[in-house]
Amino acid sequence: MQASIAQRIRLVRESNDFSGTVVVKDELNSLAELSFGYANRSEQLSNNTLTRYGIASGCKIFTAVAICQLVDSGKLSFDSRLKDCVDFDFSNFDQEVTIHHLLTHTSGIPDYFDEEVMDNFEELWREIPMYHIRKLKDFLPLFQNRPMKFDVGARFSYNNAGYILLGLIVEAVTQQSFAEYVQENIFNKVGMDMSGYFELDALPSNTAQGYIDFSDGTWKTNIYSLPVKGGSDGGAFVTASDMVKFWEALMTHQLLSPTTAQQMLTAHTMVDNDGNFYGYGVWIVKTGDDIVKYHVMGYDPGVSFHSAYYLRKSIKAVVCSNRSSGAYDMMKCIDDEIYSNG
Repeated sequence: MQASIAQRIRLVRESNDFSGTVVVKDELNSLAELSFGYANRSEQLSNNTLTRYGIASGCKIFTAVAICQLVDSGKLSFDSRLKDCVDFDFSNFDQEVTIHHLLTHTSGIPDYFDEEVMDNFEELWREIPMYHIRKLKDFLPLFQNRPMKFDVGARFSYNNAGYILLGLIVEAVTQQSFAEYVQENIFNKVGMDMSGYFELDALPSNTAQGYIDFSDGTWKTNIYSLPVKGGSDGGAFVTASDMVKFWEALMTHQLLSPTTAQQMLTAHTMVDNDGNFYGYGVWIVKTGDDIVKYHVMGYDPGVSFHSAYYLRKSIKAVVCSNRSSGAYDMMKCIDDEIYSNG
């Protein structure tokens, strides 16, 4: 598989001009570890295996782990209600919204970026400049006074605001900023030494700029398209190798107790009729009753990201890109190769 998967990755790169890093590993071996394109186009600095990339919503899984750790420690339960966890005014929300509902995107609360009706993330910052968004509470004016979208628990609807609320719950319980908590209790704990929640106007070394490309061949960076600092719904930076470490730690119960990890990785809600489900912060693909893979993904202007853990062979795959597209095609070719090899 090692030679064929690397060959497939190179072929995809030729067809879509992929920019980023791809890492695929099984329990013992590296099956692919390739980088393409520039981390900084102006200076022509190449992406490499130690480059840090924004992963957008891919980091919702870190938020889910943080909540699950607090459940493990007895400070929360999945049935804890939003109104009992934070002091902010959510008078228009159904007061029975629980942490479980927020984790599974079944809360029905309004979203600040509703992907069912909106398709341009940059539209958000016309009224509230993105350079004002540095803390989780800065997101609240975007959604906290809006009415419920549907009844609590009625259905799945992907919801970024729900994960902002989960981050605020982490802050309320721990009296730490969300970014500090994740750094201390997830990244540092498993040796994700290059990862963090960085500010776009103060990025550390070897961090890829995100690029937005236009049909006429011009481009711009994404610094004016995203909040200055990401939060509990998205915006962390990782290296591909650090993401492999995360999967390994999650699956070997270095981060959560076996019972809580099982709860997190349970297919709680069906997303569609094609075998796609959602757990806590993680997408789940099933064939019949069998789970085939866990995966996360993230898309922002100048960011595309996919990562998966394949259960049958304990394979970890990470695709980080500093362009708005490209990661999906790369991940699909990895899927095809792994599935074709049983």
